[in-house]
Amino acid sequence: MRSITYRLAEFFLLFVVMPISFALHYPFVIKAILAVIGFGYIIWVLKKVERISFKVKSGIPWREFWKRILITFSIIILLTSVFVYIRAPEKLFYAPIHHFSFFLLIVLFYSLLSVWPQEIIYRTFFMQRYTSLIKSKSLLIFINAIVFSLAHTFFRNALVTIITFLGGLLFAFSYLKFRSTTLVSIEHAIYGNWLFTVGMGEMLAFPGMDVS
Repeated sequence: MRSITYRLAEFFLLFVVMPISFALHYPFVIKAILAVIGFGYIIWVLKKVERISFKVKSGIPWREFWKRILITFSIIILLTSVFVYIRAPEKLFYAPIHHFSFFLLIVLFYSLLSVWPQEIIYRTFFMQRYTSLIKSKSLLIFINAIVFSLAHTFFRNALVTIITFLGGLLFAFSYLKFRSTTLVSIEHAIYGNWLFTVGMGEMLAFPGMDVS
């Protein structure tokens, strides 16, 4: 399972064919079954083949991590706040102000059931399996951002495509820097939940975040 041919085929099926197929019209149940099988395979490979432990490691550089987050998050807050204010001022902080309970539910759901699996797949698994195949760090980060963006094509939303590509660049860089699924998941959750907070939920085609 470590051969180059096998891993290339694995990459093509998991990170190209499957995400594109989810953007096509066929029963949701079949998509869900494929997603569960794919995620199950990824967890199995990480544990049995790559011998990855999902325990939180000691010695995590929290201070360096939060210093980086503070800088990056400040820029994101500024840019997204201005973007929403100019494009749709009525949506600015709409969800937490007018639908606070639902907003908290979305934050919890997104953080636990969306962010963590995405980081397991697109950072932990991807980097563990394909870093040795792509020698250039810049190219590795770029390809990771491309496939991360591709995974969101089922939204059929150009803004989602752009933001997930940019997010993919940030998260891939963070994972290579810290080598921690925990840290990159926290970062992903912070940025993603901020987008819902500032009022971009509807723009990003997230259900239930519309202004009404």
